[in-house]
Amino acid sequence: MHPAPRALRRAAPAVVLLAATVSCAPQPEASDRPSASGARTCEKGELATRVSGRLTIATDEPAYEPWFKDDDPANGKGFESAVAYAVARQLGYGKDKVGWQTVPFNKAFAPGEKTFDFDINQVSVSAERKKAVDFSSGYYDVRQAVVALKGTKASKATSIAGLKGLKLGAQVGTTSLDYIEDVVKPTQEAAAFAKNDQAKSALKNRQVDAIVVDLPTAFYITGAEVTNATIVGQFENQGGTPEQFGLVLDKGSALTSCVTGAVDALRKDGTLAKIEKQWLSDAVDAPVLK
Repeated sequence: MHPAPRALRRAAPAVVLLAATVSCAPQPEASDRPSASGARTCEKGELATRVSGRLTIATDEPAYEPWFKDDDPANGKGFESAVAYAVARQLGYGKDKVGWQTVPFNKAFAPGEKTFDFDINQVSVSAERKKAVDFSSGYYDVRQAVVALKGTKASKATSIAGLKGLKLGAQVGTTSLDYIEDVVKPTQEAAAFAKNDQAKSALKNRQVDAIVVDLPTAFYITGAEVTNATIVGQFENQGGTPEQFGLVLDKGSALTSCVTGAVDALRKDGTLAKIEKQWLSDAVDAPVLK
């Protein structure tokens, strides 16, 4: 989300990051994959993957809806699971040739060699993150949104100015937190949470007045998880380029151009639009906060 909604920065001191990595599938063994300079083609099913003949995809745990379904990335249900398998097919890997592993959100785009071929976890493309990792072209254009409990002062905000005096929260390392700090610039320090689940609990317990998440997640939270909450509004994209989620790859990965080509092909032939319509059709509109 992460929006966006999600570089690690200025987290509140009280945040305790969950550092344990839990695997959905066995960790891939070290392979003799070629370096980036050794990859010359994107021949289907024969890419320089970490495990020969297989594609290793990572995401965080839990895997939230509507991006995934039933906390099971491997079932092909939910927007990002469906996108991941569509990219895999485009690269020449059937569902039986795809393995999943768990990688915490912040670790996915932190410096250092990766254990996956690509990560899909609502990670927004940014110049800062590109210093440590590669990104594919964007597979989803996203906006950030504010969620508050119904009937509260926060729920009645109609502008960014109306949010400035509130206690706001978001997941650490996300563009959601960036929007609080850089766009809203509240008078109270933002609360940063290691997981969206913690942010939602804080909202339920009125420890924060509102939380910021990407728009599809906001619709799911208010529709299924915190039903006494409402979407206050969404932010306009900052600058001329829309915020986009991209697939995360190792810096200098031999696969970056191939994965980007796959995403571009899926956008061009309408596959991404079809997947978005199937899994994110409810996340279409909310008031714009200016």
